[in-house]
Amino acid sequence: MRHDRVRPRRPHLSAARDVDRETVSRIRAEAVVGGQIKRINSLDLLGKYVLLFFYPNDFSFVCPTELYAIEENLAEFKKRQVEVVAVSVDSVHAHLAWLTLPRNEGGIEGISFALLSDIHKELSRAFCVLDEKSGVSLRGVFLLDRSGTVQYGAVHSLSLGRDIGELLRVIDAAQFSKKHGLLCPVDWAPGDQALDTTGEQKARYYRDTH
Repeated sequence: MRHDRVRPRRPHLSAARDVDRETVSRIRAEAVVGGQIKRINSLDLLGKYVLLFFYPNDFSFVCPTELYAIEENLAEFKKRQVEVVAVSVDSVHAHLAWLTLPRNEGGIEGISFALLSDIHKELSRAFCVLDEKSGVSLRGVFLLDRSGTVQYGAVHSLSLGRDIGELLRVIDAAQFSKKHGLLCPVDWAPGDQALDTTGEQKARYYRDTH
């Protein structure tokens, strides 16, 4: 049984922010990367931007559409020096089997980024995306900075796929804010005006944009 229609519990991003550094620092898990099973630990994730992309199930319905959208935009993530790690509670053997299935049969053949097996559900539970009743992960996505701190997080219900273009926009905003110490207002995109915390600059921004 697939779980695309399970009613999710309410996620708590604040809880994820509290535990993410500790959780990332002790990650020990198997993943499929480039068709091979490998061990992933904290040293593979700390020191870089990481997009943790939780999804409920292999061999499901919405999930392959999301994973293919990431693959089609993988060069954009790499340009931003962001490593994508997709996470589900399936085993690495299920990941491998799904990777052998062609796209026109609902498979994910050709996906090259990491598919991590959270078979013990520790990572999903730590990031507050595990639906305890069904035992699968909600559609959570978290952007970790180089120190392992969550800079962005969102959780969708299981029936709603995510917007990859919006994730790239958020990454641009988070990296710009981190680099320049400025604030990014609604719908900010590269080239748009940002804010600092001075009253004069705030007044100028609202004068110029409204």
